[in-house]
Amino acid sequence: MTSLESTDVLVIGSGFGGAIAAYHLAAGGARVVVLERGPWLEGKDFEHDFKLGSSSTRIFDFVVGDGMSVLSGNCVGGGSVVYFAAMPRAPRFVFERTGSIGRRMWPGALTRDTLEPWYDRVAEAMPVTKQSWDDVTYAGGLWAAACHHAGHTANPVPVAVDNARCTNCNWMMAGCRFDAKRSLLFNYLPAALAHGAQIRPMHEVQHLSRTGDGGYRVHYNVIDDEDYRIHTGSGTIDAKIVILAAGAGATPVILQRSEPALGRMPHAVGRYFSGNGERLNTAVIDEDRAREVLGLDRGDGLAYAANQIGRGPVVANWDRLDGSLPEYSRFSLEQLYFPPGLGTILAQAPEAAGPTWFGVEKKEMLKRWQSWLTIFTISEDDNEGVFGLPPATGNAVRISQQMLGRGNLRYQPTANTLRGWAESDAAVRDILERDGIGKVMPWTNDVVGAYTVHPLASCRIGDDPATSALDDRHELRGHPGIFVTDGSAVPGGLTVNPAMTIAALAERAMPGIVRAARDRGVSVTYGAPSPDGATAGRRGTAALVPSLTSD
Repeated sequence: MTSLESTDVLVIGSGFGGAIAAYHLAAGGARVVVLERGPWLEGKDFEHDFKLGSSSTRIFDFVVGDGMSVLSGNCVGGGSVVYFAAMPRAPRFVFERTGSIGRRMWPGALTRDTLEPWYDRVAEAMPVTKQSWDDVTYAGGLWAAACHHAGHTANPVPVAVDNARCTNCNWMMAGCRFDAKRSLLFNYLPAALAHGAQIRPMHEVQHLSRTGDGGYRVHYNVIDDEDYRIHTGSGTIDAKIVILAAGAGATPVILQRSEPALGRMPHAVGRYFSGNGERLNTAVIDEDRAREVLGLDRGDGLAYAANQIGRGPVVANWDRLDGSLPEYSRFSLEQLYFPPGLGTILAQAPEAAGPTWFGVEKKEMLKRWQSWLTIFTISEDDNEGVFGLPPATGNAVRISQQMLGRGNLRYQPTANTLRGWAESDAAVRDILERDGIGKVMPWTNDVVGAYTVHPLASCRIGDDPATSALDDRHELRGHPGIFVTDGSAVPGGLTVNPAMTIAALAERAMPGIVRAARDRGVSVTYGAPSPDGATAGRRGTAALVPSLTSD
């Protein structure tokens, strides 16, 4: 069945970029509809199971590309439902990066200082809190102890987690059934609903076209809630403003598919993709050496054997986040828990005589899975990802009824990216192999290429039209009234988890989007408080846009 309707603002995606936009525009009086391609689940629906049809497969999108695979959220709340809730702010040097274009990637108006008040708004809204060492898990404690032994620092990671509710079950990636993780399901999205926004799950946007009055028509398919390959309906919605927040792996594909109807897209749409320089190493810890060298003992004769207990990441090493170091030599190292499944397959066996990711040595390694420690590298890459021709529908060709697809992303790591990975691998080995604490090997790239859980930069903001798809207000060049507020707008890798920065950029974009909506005849104001009513975080930002606070 085909339907036709209209709204003031159509938001595509309900992750950080979409939820923040939906809240502010709805709170300002606009009619807002949010289309989300995944299901709408809540605490009681999140299962501790990996079987097909459980939340583990329903709320993820895993797209295998050529040289890069992307894991992202596929549900109402987007990545916030499946993330580990680590919320650090990007280092100051990130905003001065030149990357692959040889000049500053970020818009001149954006620095760490100018983004700071918007970070504050997000910290208040989620909220984001600092952790103490009393909050650190066994795995985080082991990583901290090993860093200290090697002469490095370690830091508890700021998180959007209610630690009093957390049971350390390590099922965060399947959604939190204990409502301890402060996902968007508990702040921006319910606040948007309270102000009249509509959220429609299982609606996958295919392309945009123009309407006769200068607005846009959004074309979507309705997806079956069990088999995502099946379309049960379709429709269109007309809107004066469209905000794309479908994620860095989907937003450029929607725009590519829209080009025949909308006209030429900016050159940077679907180019300069960044995997945030991500890489994983797995260490097999020698329990005796961990006890003798690090002095660890958690009882019952065990020094560690707690890979499955806790949450992650909770502790990071940030010694290499030093702006004086050469670009591509700066990275963070986080303790991370990756649940059984893909992580178990991709972990390589140290000192294997034959194959490293399967075989006899891997079988022996699996017997010691409780003594594994996974370290997550976030480094500087070269923005070398490029999207090819879009598939007929969606952002990938669906291979299975849920989760798995084949995408059109091509990614061949440059020498710069490879150097960053090599230096970070060496740093992990130096820390965890020192005095025989453990044996370390990176995950293999042989199966699905490189991989990222934080895709960025495929429709990035910038000052140069040749290398950025969006201006510094997040508006799509040449297509007024279309904005992008998700991770694809971030210019490049951040060397830390990006959720906090994506959210802060979305907050920063809102005054300009409100102004554009008003110019297009939408009766909307700007100035809503934090979703829970708090106003402290507004002090640094509200004064920037006094003309938008009333009609």
